[in-house]
Amino acid sequence: MTPPPSRPNHELRERIENTIRFLSVDAVARANSGHVGAPMGLARAAFELWDAHLRFDPQDVRWPLRDRFVLSNGHASMLQYSLLRLYGVLSQDDIERFRNLGSRTPGHPEYGETPGVEVTTGPLGQGFAHAVGMALAGRLARARFGKLAGDGPELLGPGEHFVYGIAGDGDLMEGVSSEAASLAGHLGLGNLIFVYDDNEVTIDGPTSIAFSEDVRARFESQRWHVVAADGEDHAGLAAALESCRAELERPSLIVLKTVIGQGSDAIAGLPKAHGWSLGADDIRAAKQAVGWPADVELYVPEDVTAYFEERKKELKEARLAADAAQERWRQAHPDRAAAWEEALARKLPANLSEILCEGMAGVENPTRKHSAEMISRLSEHVPYLVGGSADLAGSGAPPIVKGRGIVGPGAEAGTDPFAGQNLHFGVREHAMGAVTNGIALDGTFVPYSGTFLIFSDYMRPAIRLAALMKAPSIFVFTHDSIFVGEDGPTHQPVEQVDGLRGVPGLTVFRPADGIETAMAYAWIFEKAEGPCALALSRQGVPGLERDAGFERHDVWRGAYAVRDCEGPPRVVLMASGSELALACDAATQLEADGVPTRVVSVPCQELFAEQPAEYQDALVPDDGPLLVAVEAGLAGSYRRWVGRRGIVHGMRSFGASAPYKDLARHFGFEREALLARIREAL
Repeated sequence: MTPPPSRPNHELRERIENTIRFLSVDAVARANSGHVGAPMGLARAAFELWDAHLRFDPQDVRWPLRDRFVLSNGHASMLQYSLLRLYGVLSQDDIERFRNLGSRTPGHPEYGETPGVEVTTGPLGQGFAHAVGMALAGRLARARFGKLAGDGPELLGPGEHFVYGIAGDGDLMEGVSSEAASLAGHLGLGNLIFVYDDNEVTIDGPTSIAFSEDVRARFESQRWHVVAADGEDHAGLAAALESCRAELERPSLIVLKTVIGQGSDAIAGLPKAHGWSLGADDIRAAKQAVGWPADVELYVPEDVTAYFEERKKELKEARLAADAAQERWRQAHPDRAAAWEEALARKLPANLSEILCEGMAGVENPTRKHSAEMISRLSEHVPYLVGGSADLAGSGAPPIVKGRGIVGPGAEAGTDPFAGQNLHFGVREHAMGAVTNGIALDGTFVPYSGTFLIFSDYMRPAIRLAALMKAPSIFVFTHDSIFVGEDGPTHQPVEQVDGLRGVPGLTVFRPADGIETAMAYAWIFEKAEGPCALALSRQGVPGLERDAGFERHDVWRGAYAVRDCEGPPRVVLMASGSELALACDAATQLEADGVPTRVVSVPCQELFAEQPAEYQDALVPDDGPLLVAVEAGLAGSYRRWVGRRGIVHGMRSFGASAPYKDLARHFGFEREALLARIREAL
């Protein structure tokens, strides 16, 4: 981005930087809560980045051609809010209501609540890792839809933007940032530029008490371009940013020396700058030291306001020029432009569920293999699908889609390394979840990622953030129960399915056969408004025989009768996944014994909970029949459906190392053991 023609002189720039500092100080003081240290120390660097390098339109914060900005150290949220206020995205009232209920300025940046915020940050390291996903999405978009070799600068296609971020010591201490940085360097994401706020202070004291690694050497070893700058050296910082923009083959890190709490003798360079609200006397002293009105809160000088009004006009002109360049790209490459528009619009075949269900009835296979078939079919009809696994493609979690290309150094020789669909995340589950979310937030692709269900624990922070942001991420988990077998209890999930079901806003499917797997994917693509997870079996499951009245969209109710009885049931068996076949087997014997039994498949408890009460009560009456839930995990989530007097036939401990059929016998997941519990209750 060309530096703006109206760059401020030295005096005006200092007033702008002090405006950022004291908007932050006053807002935190009004809320009596928050963090002022980083906004004060980073005011100069953040203004330089936003004013001279960031391509954006304050009047349209979702402009597709914008650069992205991620504040990974989200506790410094007032830094971003102050900038958004000066550019007119936020109002003075928004700043006055910082950290108040219902405000657009929550304690940490929240995607969807504050315009101009690209990702929810707060859990340290997550913003950094999400930014890697956003940068990867940019490279994927450029390869798939953007300019072709030989196109000049007069054309501007998708993916020609940068992802900028600011991170602090805490971000780099968290392990997720190391995983994400390793992946970014390996892939060569030259569109990613991070500023590391190296202020050498954490909450408990100087960073030296817990952090002594050479950050520069660490990132250089991970194939990053690294430069150093002084946070108060405007010219040096500008030169560092320009050098990073010129490095297109590696991600860049600027190690920026700053003073936390810069401008206040009371907190400058001290640990209390992290979460300590300056007192009235300290605020007055800090303001008087730079000639700032001491008795005015949230003060914005007139010349500062005038500067940003002019900048908004210039940014709008730059946006119009970029749009014109993009229109020339559209005219030059109409096929690519149409494909990009279809991706942004999430265009799908009208008969997607029919396509996915074709030939799946009665097929005996592990549901992980059914899932692999679904991803393969989706790849043919949803070209904006991308994803991969944490080094578990060989185990189907999920597998490599043949003929769709590899992203990164594994790409076929002579092809763009970002043109493929298949991502190799490596053994990096922590980062994989965040990178998946970052791709989803970019808005061009629908991403999926997968691993064994037990390792979803590594991904929980990212899964939770996906739910908070309503990001359309797809998490594919295989080896979903104790029937992993010989690998033993360390690899056998017992509490994980219930744990995922407990995340608000996450839709969890545990399908029982090919039809349910197909309809789960169809719902995810046609109906989902947030993240989804699938829990899939390692071992084979039979193709279900369903009652004649079954329709495939019954799966979308979350629960339905797969086998019913004549008249009112005396027993209702509820099950999901591989245990549904066991429930059907037990029902056959109960019916032979004269016990009317209904078998209810529960592929998705979240969707069942959304059904009308009349449907729930008719399917699973809460008075009369004995209600029994069967699942090879703790299965506590079924208690809401079977009540206190019903039976939850699940695990009560961790698993064990043995062949899965021996485990079924040992832990009671065989017909006779289940029947014994039911008969005793009856």
